[in-house]
Amino acid sequence: MLSIFDWFGYRLTMEERYRLIKKAGFSGVMILWGHRLGRGMDFRLAPEIARDAGLFVENLHAPTELQHALWEEGLSGEEAAECYLSCLEDCKAAEVPAIVLHLPGDDFAPTEQGLKRLWRLVERAERLEVNVALENLQNLKNLAWAFQQIDSPRLGLCYDCCHHYNDAPEEDLLGMYGGRLMALHLHDNGGASRSCCIQHRLPFDGDVPWARVMQAIAATGYKGVTALEPMYWDYQELPPDVFLYRAFEKAKHLDSLRGR
Repeated sequence: MLSIFDWFGYRLTMEERYRLIKKAGFSGVMILWGHRLGRGMDFRLAPEIARDAGLFVENLHAPTELQHALWEEGLSGEEAAECYLSCLEDCKAAEVPAIVLHLPGDDFAPTEQGLKRLWRLVERAERLEVNVALENLQNLKNLAWAFQQIDSPRLGLCYDCCHHYNDAPEEDLLGMYGGRLMALHLHDNGGASRSCCIQHRLPFDGDVPWARVMQAIAATGYKGVTALEPMYWDYQELPPDVFLYRAFEKAKHLDSLRGR
């Protein structure tokens, strides 16, 4: 199965967005959960609209605004924890199998209070039978700490290849955490726009070593979706249907590199 992040850019209604994703050939979507980026407060309708278009909803991406607060004492830390707990409940209600979230960056050292909050999330995930996939960013120390502290089949990795090769190419993330792999974010680096830390380009348009990446994913035994996370920043001259068609062709190539 091939999927794509739903909020890839362009001014489109949700109905049109999902219709175009399906028409391009994708079978699934990852949904940005929240009202940011112009989604509005009707974002909770997205899973139903996606399914009406014939798409599988792979995961919900939790809001990122509070990610660094999770370790903090006081109200900001509790607000972050409650936000993520609510996302888990939303996953269960919408019959979505997983949530993707960001741990604090490594500039924010983990705390005992942070560990208690993370345990609350995992315990809720176990009760609801929803996976929690932690995305690798500039947070590899915190990621390692979380996996060392909590051993649960409901807590795993969302592997972002571009963050990996932009931020820590010397680290063998899939070698270390491949057994906990739950989701993929596949996109390339570079680009004229230099947007958002030089990332979210279509695969094969930057410097990510795709054959190596896909072989490493295959070696983990991961059987899940080949999932793209591009944005239209460097492709704004393309109509959205052309952008999505190019994305789908590149997703098929990546899937073939997994030996599928």
